[in-house]
Formats: sequence, structure tokens, C-alpha cells
Amino acid sequence: MEFNFWDKEIETLPREKIEELQLEALKKQIDNAFKTDFYKKKLTEAGINSSEDIKSLKDLRKIPFTTKHDLREVYPYGLLAVPQSEIVRVHASSGTTGTPTVIYLTQKDVDMAADTMARCLAAAGCTNEDTCQNMMTYGLFTGGMSFHYGAEKLGMTVVPTSSGNTLRQIKFMHDFGTSVTHATPSYMLHLHQAIMESEYKREDFKWRIGISGAEPYSEQLRNKMEKSLGIEVYNCYGMSELNGPGVAFECQLRNGMHVWEDRYIMEIVNPETLEPVEDGETGELVMTILCRDAMPLLRYRTRDLTHVITEPCPCGRTHRRIARFTGRTDDMLIINGVNVFPSQIEEVLLKAPGVGANYLIVVDKKGDMDKLTVQVEVTPEAFADDARVLNRLKEHLQEEMSALITIKPIVELKEPGSIPQAETKAKRVNDLRPKDV
Repeated sequence: MEFNFWDKEIETLPREKIEELQLEALKKQIDNAFKTDFYKKKLTEAGINSSEDIKSLKDLRKIPFTTKHDLREVYPYGLLAVPQSEIVRVHASSGTTGTPTVIYLTQKDVDMAADTMARCLAAAGCTNEDTCQNMMTYGLFTGGMSFHYGAEKLGMTVVPTSSGNTLRQIKFMHDFGTSVTHATPSYMLHLHQAIMESEYKREDFKWRIGISGAEPYSEQLRNKMEKSLGIEVYNCYGMSELNGPGVAFECQLRNGMHVWEDRYIMEIVNPETLEPVEDGETGELVMTILCRDAMPLLRYRTRDLTHVITEPCPCGRTHRRIARFTGRTDDMLIINGVNVFPSQIEEVLLKAPGVGANYLIVVDKKGDMDKLTVQVEVTPEAFADDARVLNRLKEHLQEEMSALITIKPIVELKEPGSIPQAETKAKRVNDLRPKDV
């Protein structure tokens, strides 16, 4: 198999050379961080007075962690390390209430983010022969513009449809010969159903690659998308605080996401002790960005749970890979004292024949006890079966979930299309329990 590269020399650097670049870039970021009152105070209190106190990458552990709470506390300009006149773009986190988390970019930062994204797309097999339809929301959300600029940097033809208006999406895919799409997994499946109901046939499209992110999804759901859509689906990772969707990306082998270690330092820590874990052990991903002038970010706690894949990738890239995320430390549901991740429930649902892709986890109180209900759509074929078949499916799902999460949920089988379908980021959990005041 011949693999695509954007910058093969950088992507295949020897490990020691990557670490040399990381140390040099980290020192520059420390100097940059001292330009902000927030980091000047934080670093000085930790006994770091300048970049000269960082002698090796092991000294990274001397640096305190940064959290989303910190970013909100210093809103709006507390982490700005350059004059405001140098800022050309602002992005903010999506889907949050109260004070948002904001990032700032200079023109150099914008160009660097685009170059990183181009590297990601090339790794997934995209070329300047492709037409890419970006179905992610544009605006303050980084998934729209950051992806768009990277695709243009690679030389792709970009159709910036943004999210929603599914009939128009399908028409443009057909008329412009779209070969690559960027959308959430839930919207990809929604798109498939809409194509099936449209005037077009699947063979009328040139669609070959789907890039999917912004919401967690399992390997089973990826397999379902690939089988339904007849495309290759690539997993990507990023967040607004780290410049968007180009932090880590799957290569053409689709077995873990390469973290671009010349532009980020990756750590995996125990989320309770905050001590490093061994390679291969699951923990919380902590990231330091090495390629942004406007707003330094040191040892940022992402809250995402993953592990390093220790084996070298056959594609030849030396930048280490991380596995598909198993959940987040802050979306974990505690139900009657038991820790439950929505991804565990999805894993059961996607393995079961007759189950559709749309589901909703509802948590409520019954007296003093938590009540877990899983509402899931079934396929039209299963819905047409008699009640005995549906009852067996319900019992099967209850048993499988109970074995995995040690709680027996209530399972409600729903008619196809009865659970509201999000065209952007799917809401998978509805926690109705009273909040402590």
C-alpha cells in the first residue's frame, strides 16, 4: 500500500529528533507564557522563573496543569500573549453555558493550524483531486473554518455548506461530485437515510471518504457507517482550545490517531492522582500546544480518556498514536454509585441486529434511587416484527448492558424516526435528576 504524506520528512522524523524539536518549542512557549499575567503567576509559584529552568522534557512535570475553569476565570483577554492588534481571529467553545472558553489566533497561528490540518487530510488519503463538502457548523466553532482552511491548503475543492439543510447537502454532493465529507457521525447516518429517500441512487455519488468527529462514537458505529454508506470513515480529534480538529488524525490504516508531536506535547495521566501512567495504560489526555503565538496553553487537561498505542505504525510515521477515546472524566454518569460512560451503552446497542443508530440515555430519580432508561430506535424491519421478537430484543439489550455496566436499565424500543434527529452534534444523554443547589 502506498501512503500519502504532506511533509514526509517531518512526519517520519526519528524519535530523538522529535523530542529535540519539542524541547526547543516548549522553551519558546514558556517565554511566551510569561507575557501573560496568568502564567507568570502560575509558573513563578511553581518555581519556574524562565525557560532556562526547563532542561529536559522531564521538567514538563514542574509546570502546573491548566483547566477549562482557568480559561473561564481569565476571560476574555487573560491569556493573550501578543498585542490585540496582532489578533486576526477569535474562536470560542460551542455548546457551553455561562462564560465561554476563547482562543485567539495571529495570522501565523491561522497558517500553522491550516498546515496541520492539511497534514491530517493527506494522512487520510485526501488529495488536490478531491472535492470536500464541509458539513460542520461555521462560526465560533473551530470545526468549520479550521478544517476548511486546511482542506484549501491541501488544494482540495471546498464546498462550505455548513450544517443542516440536508436536501441541499445531497444535491450539492451529487452536482459537484463530492468525494470527501466532514460531518458528525450522527449526521452521516442521517444523510444516508435521506439519500435512500431521495431521487438519487448511491451509485450516482463519488463519495469515498467521510471524516467524522465532534462527538464520541464507537468502532461498531464506524463499521455501521462504512457498511451503510460504502465509504471509508476516518476518526479525528481536536478541540477549540488546541486549534480545532487537527490535533490527531488517523492515517490510511485507520488504527489509532497520530498526534502531531512536533506541534503538541502529549501526556497521559491518572485523572485522580495526576501522575503519568505507563504507555498502553488508559488515562486522561493532557496537551501542551507548541505552535501558537497568540495564546499559550501549557499542560491542558482535556478530560478525554485514551491510551498510547505502543506499536510503531506500518505507515512509517513516527508520531505516536492514541486509541479511540473511551469516554471523558466529566461526562461520566454516576448512577446509584456506579460509574457509567455513554460509550459503553452505545457499544452494546451497535452490536445488536435490529437496532437503529439513534438513541437517548435518560437518567432520572425514582424516590431516592437513580433510574436509567435507554430509548433506542429499531430498524423498520424489526419494528414490523411481532411483539415477541421485540421483547426478546429488549431483554437481550438489558442483559448485555447489565453485564457491561453492572446496572440493569429500562430499555424502551422506539419506532424509526421517533427520537429527534440532530443535524449537528447529537445529544445522547438527558439527565433529569435534580441538581444540588
